[in-house]
Amino acid sequence: MDKSFEARYHLLEKDHWWFVARRDMISKIFDIYKIPRKSKILDIGCSGGDLIFDLNKKGYSDIFGIDISKDAVKICKERNIPCSFMDAQKIKLNKKFDVLIASDVLEHIKDRKAAVKNWKSLLKDGGLLICFCPAFNFLWSSHDEINHHYQRYDKNSFSKLFYDWKIVKLSYWNFFLFVPIALVRFTQKVIKPNSRKANLAKTPKIINFLLTKLLFFENVLLKSLNFPFGVSIFIVVQNQTKKG
Repeated sequence: MDKSFEARYHLLEKDHWWFVARRDMISKIFDIYKIPRKSKILDIGCSGGDLIFDLNKKGYSDIFGIDISKDAVKICKERNIPCSFMDAQKIKLNKKFDVLIASDVLEHIKDRKAAVKNWKSLLKDGGLLICFCPAFNFLWSSHDEINHHYQRYDKNSFSKLFYDWKIVKLSYWNFFLFVPIALVRFTQKVIKPNSRKANLAKTPKIINFLLTKLLFFENVLLKSLNFPFGVSIFIVVQNQTKKG
């Protein structure tokens, strides 16, 4: 991603409604599938380590992060969060994990199939991967370009990447805000087709609070539902050794 955008990202990720709600959804996934506190966890593309920090507070202590941004790794180390500088497509670690998390990482990688194959090799048999990505190519905007994205996904294209995994859950996320965000994206394309503006800015406190609570409510519903569309998509897949 662009350096100026990355600096803003690190400034906002702790409290911005989008990131807070996504971390809450990941936390709920841990609860839904009763992931043991002793699990070995790898956060791929950990950024400043806020997810790791949140999971630590839930009692998960064996968590390691990797990121391709030296600034992100520096922030993690300043917070005493275990983290290494590493390419998410070519992770080389001498241990296997019970859980991998990749929050908005895969869309930054050109060879997605190679990345997913690499991630599979890092998981224990029966281990889980939790992966979030932006949804629907028709929502493509300058935000994706500034972030150096290669693709947005729908259920079909996303599930194909995990053809040799067991799909545990597949749903869109940020369902309630899909229509207003889609309208904003389309309007920006019409009014400013050559804009290089990213859709990430500090939100007024009351709006930030309300949007966070709205997505928290959506996250509760996702415990038992799958949404038919959303701004993002996520999948929970299990690594299973083929037999026979």
